[in-house]
Amino acid sequence: MGQAAPDFTLTSLNGQPVKLSDATRKGDVALVVLRGYPGYQCPICNRQVQDYIHNAQAFADAGLRVLLVYPGPAQELPDRAREFVSDKTLPAHFDLLLDPDYKFTLAYDLRWDAAQETAYPSTFLIDSKGMIFFARISKSHGGRTSAAEVLDLVRNRKR
Repeated sequence: MGQAAPDFTLTSLNGQPVKLSDATRKGDVALVVLRGYPGYQCPICNRQVQDYIHNAQAFADAGLRVLLVYPGPAQELPDRAREFVSDKTLPAHFDLLLDPDYKFTLAYDLRWDAAQETAYPSTFLIDSKGMIFFARISKSHGGRTSAAEVLDLVRNRKR
């Protein structure tokens, strides 16, 4: 926290490049690192993303863009990511970003390099200047940041 977020560009599931510095210039960003596909679709990631989608209007009202990072081996990553969102409708201010071969995950030092693991589930809140004002990195499958927590942090910061 209190540091500049390392910039990156990842491709969204719909094939568009998304650069962190471009996103933060428009307002605060919730950067959420999911587990991707560790051999199955993570049920806790599914619940977390559904929680965020359920609160999409509150995120929009707070001026918060949500970037969901989906890491994994490059070969099957787009197919697995499409499978992950097949039962979800992502709002316009949400992007599912592909992290092929863990390039982003490694750059952010979030690689959980163990059998049936991909990345440490993490949430970063980044302001319009690119500074991290909240970070939570879970070294387990749980410990996720809920939508309510994110919204409280953003609202309290703006007071």
